[in-house]
Amino acid sequence: MKFVIATAFSPPAQFCEMARLAEANGIDAVAISDHVAHPEHIASRYPYTPDGSIRWTEDTAWPDPWVSIGAMAAVTTRLRFVTNIYVLALRNPFLAAKAIATAAALSGDRVALGVGVGWCKEEFELSGQDFHTRGKRTDEMIEVMRKLWSGAYVEHTGRFYHFGRTRMLPAPAAPVPVYGGGLSEPALRRAARLDGWISDLHTSAELGEIAATLRRYRAEIGREDAPFDMIAACIDAFDPDAIRRLGDAGVTHYATAPWILYGGSWESLQDKRDGLRRFHDEVISKVRGV
Repeated sequence: MKFVIATAFSPPAQFCEMARLAEANGIDAVAISDHVAHPEHIASRYPYTPDGSIRWTEDTAWPDPWVSIGAMAAVTTRLRFVTNIYVLALRNPFLAAKAIATAAALSGDRVALGVGVGWCKEEFELSGQDFHTRGKRTDEMIEVMRKLWSGAYVEHTGRFYHFGRTRMLPAPAAPVPVYGGGLSEPALRRAARLDGWISDLHTSAELGEIAATLRRYRAEIGREDAPFDMIAACIDAFDPDAIRRLGDAGVTHYATAPWILYGGSWESLQDKRDGLRRFHDEVISKVRGV
C-alpha cells in the first residue's frame, strides 16, 4: 500500500513545507486539486454531495497544479505528485501537455496526471471551452498529449484537434501515468482504459464494488493484466488492518489528511506536522511492517 495526502483546503504558502513533511514521514505522493476560478453564482450541480452543494467556501484558494508541483518537487527528492483531479477539457491540449511535460522533466518524472471532465458549466464558459463536448474532448486530448510527450515529430487528425508534424520538448523521460476520476459509467470506463482511477470519498464496501466494476471493464478491453492504480479516500478505514483489507480489494494508494483524523485543522501547519508524524508511527509503519 502507498500513501497519499492532499493539499486541498490548505493555505498554498504551506505547500512546500507539507511536501517536506510528507517525504520525511513515509508519504509516497501528494495530490493537488484544480479549479480555475470561482464564479459568484453557480447553477451547476456538484455531483459529489447529496444536495449538489459544493464542499468548500468561496474564499478557498486553488493554486495552479503544475506551478504548485514545480515548487514542491524543488524541495523534495522522492515524493511523487498527482492531480486530483485536473479538469483537462478547460484547457488547450498543447498548453496542458507543455506544462505537464515540463513538470515531469524538472521533477525527475515524479508526476502523474489525474483527469476528470468537470461539472461546473460556468467555469467552462469563463475558460472559453465547450461544456457539452468535454468528455469526448478529454479522451482526444489524452491521445494528443501522449503523442506530444514522445518528443518525436507527431501528427493528429481527430474530431476536435488537427495538426501536422509537430514536436514538443522537453519530453518526459518516462511515460506520464494518466488516471481517470469520476463515478459515472463513462468515467469508470475511461479510467479502465487508462493507468488508474482516483476516488471521491467512499466506504470500504463502495470501493470494493467500484474495484470489481473496474476489473470487469478492463477485462472487456483486454487490459486485465496491465498495471492499474487505484487511489482511494475511505471514510471507514483508518487503522492498519482496515487499510490492508482495502489493499486486498484492489486499492493501491490510500489517500488521507492525517491531521484531520487526529482532530487538527486545515489551516494549522503544526497540526500537519503532528498528524503526519503520528500517522507514520501508528499506521504507515505498521502497514509496511517496519
